[in-house]
Amino acid sequence: MSVLAPVATGSALGRLNPVAKIAATIPITLALVLTLDWVSATVALLLELLLLSIGGLGRVVFSARTLPVWLAAPLTGFSMVLYGQASGETYLQFWLIHVTEGSIAIGIATCMRVLAIALPAVVLFVTIDPTELADGLAQVAKLPSRFVLGALAALRLVGLFIDDWRSLQLARRARGVADRGLLRRLLGQAFALLVLSIRRGSKLATAMEARGFGGHTRRSWARPSEFGGAEWVAVALGCAVAAAAVGVAVATESWNFVLS
Repeated sequence: MSVLAPVATGSALGRLNPVAKIAATIPITLALVLTLDWVSATVALLLELLLLSIGGLGRVVFSARTLPVWLAAPLTGFSMVLYGQASGETYLQFWLIHVTEGSIAIGIATCMRVLAIALPAVVLFVTIDPTELADGLAQVAKLPSRFVLGALAALRLVGLFIDDWRSLQLARRARGVADRGLLRRLLGQAFALLVLSIRRGSKLATAMEARGFGGHTRRSWARPSEFGGAEWVAVALGCAVAAAAVGVAVATESWNFVLS
């Protein structure tokens, strides 16, 4: 377990109901998906960083868990700079590459939007316990128990993928089939992991069905899932961040509705 896990789960945001965390990110995501401008995304990102830091998740934001997001966002924006819609003054043109004033603006907006959408989702996911999420989805969101239990089983198996990948790597190396050909080795190992996952999923589905988890009768839950004032405050803050991002973008005439 990561040393950041106790910090994440013991923080103020970590103690919130998982349903509230998911609900708080929905308005922010909708607001940023409907527009492509750097103002709204930047405002949302700054407010998110502030709230996550106040909630005790500042270390998680800049940890190794969020490193893929920090790397993917600039790469996505850079690709839009090179191949985005051309408009305004042209700075560089070579074959398919066309860097213009408009493509640079789109690249910056795309980078900031990826960070504003993905970063809080990844950080909040670190603080979610699968069992608590299942309790919340069943008791608060009122989702069907069969779906909830299936999702819980799937989440529990996700953590085994890394262990399976390491075991496959060691086994193939012991048999002398992992010495050369990096791409071929990765493809073969990925296929082996897929087969192993399908077999394990089939066995788990049969075991759960045999124990009555697939029944249609009303189920009881061992732990109650509470949705109180703190959860409503989190949802309200998510709506406030979305409203602030949209308001500032409209006030500065930067709002760029993607469906227009």
